[in-house]
Amino acid sequence: MNGLGGLNKSPNGVVIGLVQLKLPVVQTQADLAAQTARIVEMTAKARRNLATMDLVVFPEYALHGLSMDINPDIMCSMDGPEVAAFKQACIENDIWGCFSIMEANPGGMPYNVGLIIDNKGEVQLYYRKMHPWVPVEPWEPGDGGIPVIEGPHGCKLSLIICHDGMFPEMAREAAYKGAEIMLRTAGYTAPIRDSWKFTNQSNAFCNLMVTANVCMCGSDGTFDSMGEGMICNFDGSIIAHGTSGRADEIITAEVRPDLVREARINWGVENNIYQFGHRGYVAVKGGAQDCPYTYMTDLAAGQYLLPWEDEIKTTDGSDFGFAAPTRVFVPTKEAAE
Repeated sequence: MNGLGGLNKSPNGVVIGLVQLKLPVVQTQADLAAQTARIVEMTAKARRNLATMDLVVFPEYALHGLSMDINPDIMCSMDGPEVAAFKQACIENDIWGCFSIMEANPGGMPYNVGLIIDNKGEVQLYYRKMHPWVPVEPWEPGDGGIPVIEGPHGCKLSLIICHDGMFPEMAREAAYKGAEIMLRTAGYTAPIRDSWKFTNQSNAFCNLMVTANVCMCGSDGTFDSMGEGMICNFDGSIIAHGTSGRADEIITAEVRPDLVREARINWGVENNIYQFGHRGYVAVKGGAQDCPYTYMTDLAAGQYLLPWEDEIKTTDGSDFGFAAPTRVFVPTKEAAE
């Protein structure tokens, strides 16, 4: 059920709106200011569109477009005018919002950042994209893990960005930390449509978790983004899906975190988020709780190495015009804290 897109909201429901925002071209500070105003306008539209809406979600690249431009003049900061405008929009419209910025990083390449701001204008979640879409994207890899917050009406809420969702470990980590709803914002273009759909569904089903996912939409004259706003229930079924490809359409649905909690407690068959750490509990008390996965233990030891590693052709961004990096990744102090 989705409460007719949230029109019939239950006492335990959370109504989400996914904005299939028109893909912009942003090259100058004036462009950045204009696109900020556009997002503020669409936040107000979301509130007018549905009085029951609790959370409006904008795609990755909503502010900057898909150019991958790292020009310092159009990078953002947390105390800059763009974030201030988003905070004010949430206050004025009494709504939670999820926004995307490219944040200046004095120590390296910019961060691809997702923000969740509450209806009082406070930043409740700050997330740096952990898996930039290499070799195309130049962003610094995120260094703060996957935060989970208490969202509207007490739901447990997390956010990942675009390519993050192609790694099942990301959704599993969000669920393991308690997320009942996981947002996935993206700038994906049409060739990714099928993998976008089945990963959104599998991320939901494998973790008994609602996933709410949205891409940019329309064309900027070079790229064609697909929209594809999609809300998947914890059983993997799609309860809302923007298939029209219409730019600026807002896809809505009511989701039920209370039913997520109920399933996680009461399901026996296919309670995979629990069973993963309790293998074969019918045969052995409590199930096996070891870690038999070589890739996990190798990664934790800093020894991740594929059998075909030496044969991989693309290992930096030089094919897309980026100089091969020489700097080694070191998590920042503030992220670690």
